[in-house]
Amino acid sequence: MTIRIFHASSADATVLLAAAIDAGCFTEPDRRILLLSRTGPAPEAVADVSETAGFERLRARFDEVLSWNDAIRPFHPAGWLPRADDAPLWERHFRRAWGLGDEPLELVVESPHTGAARALTQVFAGVPVDVYAEGPGGYGPTGEKIPPPTGTRVRRLLHPDLVPGVRPLLLGEYGVEQRTVPAEAIAKVVGELADSDAALPGMDRPAVELPGVEAPALLLGQDLAGAGLIPAADEAGLRLEMVRGAAALGHTRQVFVPDPYAPWENPAPLLAEADRLGVELTVLDTPQPVVADVLLHRLRPALVVGCTSTALFRAARFHGLPVATVGTGLLLERLTPYENAERIPATLADALLPTLAALPALPALADADAVGGQHPGGEAELAGLLAAVGFAMRPRVRPDLRPAAERYLSAHLDDRTWRYFKRRRLASLALPGAVPARLAFLRRSPALRRMARRARALKPSAPR
Repeated sequence: MTIRIFHASSADATVLLAAAIDAGCFTEPDRRILLLSRTGPAPEAVADVSETAGFERLRARFDEVLSWNDAIRPFHPAGWLPRADDAPLWERHFRRAWGLGDEPLELVVESPHTGAARALTQVFAGVPVDVYAEGPGGYGPTGEKIPPPTGTRVRRLLHPDLVPGVRPLLLGEYGVEQRTVPAEAIAKVVGELADSDAALPGMDRPAVELPGVEAPALLLGQDLAGAGLIPAADEAGLRLEMVRGAAALGHTRQVFVPDPYAPWENPAPLLAEADRLGVELTVLDTPQPVVADVLLHRLRPALVVGCTSTALFRAARFHGLPVATVGTGLLLERLTPYENAERIPATLADALLPTLAALPALPALADADAVGGQHPGGEAELAGLLAAVGFAMRPRVRPDLRPAAERYLSAHLDDRTWRYFKRRRLASLALPGAVPARLAFLRRSPALRRMARRARALKPSAPR
């Protein structure tokens, strides 16, 4: 008997796993286990994925649902790792606690360099692994070097085709096979959830379009401050910018959706600003978290606004809705360190999607292929941008990306693209752009590059 354990830390991840199962991306095991985890600074203070509206529809694909948080309590799921010598003891513990016996296992996890996925691959050593990436972060490099005993066990990377024509960089160092989860399968799962009994009072579109009744603008909240990406005051400012920008475009009906898995925040400032602008603002406050795709499906909003949310890409790519971003420039400037995993989603959102301020001068994303068509240089230049940012983020993980990074920076580094790089970072890696063009010959000097490497070796902790 084969048992397959699917790990998920969000409703979006569970939707993707359900769609992958429906699409036949996995062989039929004898037993499927969905292992849920809650992350964030205070996981006990946020809703569990199992509380998501319509979760029972997703749960039907699995034989059992377990909690990773409960299994390792009192340890925090984002940072706990077993000591190497203790891994066999933990494996025996989990096999007994979860009723796994001595049966063969398979793991399906998010990127295996973080959180529960990393712990699971270490505890269950030698077990075959499939990896999935439900959001734009999968287009970035692996967050750190994956040890060969883990990396060589990864068979496939499953992902939705959020950016057509561009291949994800995740686990590319191991040449992992990539498989796209069909959009039709994702739409089918979303349709099931949308047909559930989740109550969205006053926000569903009427069955028949009525003259003079406009679709609302959907504003997507993210817990950027809670993740330590920007100060809380800046994030509050971005939310106000969403309301003001949408109002300036004539959207007098708006729906703000807080991050359902972040601690509750007082919406009073947003409501006060909406009232000042004459905007009818509804703050989504339901007993259960609602998957963003369900809102997109049921509301069919006139505009979707956010920062780097996965739902922005899905709205444009799979729902054919107009989208706009706020705060990507601020986020790119504030992200530290440079290798922060949110840099790739911020880069893609900034490069592909129109900003809210510039939206009147740009065409709406009116079809499913629009996401890939927004970058001025097309798919090839976008792939070059991701390679350059990916190498600058993780040069030790993906040294093979250096030639592509050098080609891109030599040809495309200008006022528009400098926002994606830091001069000190380019200098530390001896990449084009670190010095003025008239002094570029110095960067190519083997002697100077040897001196730079020696200087860095003397100060291993120096900031880059």
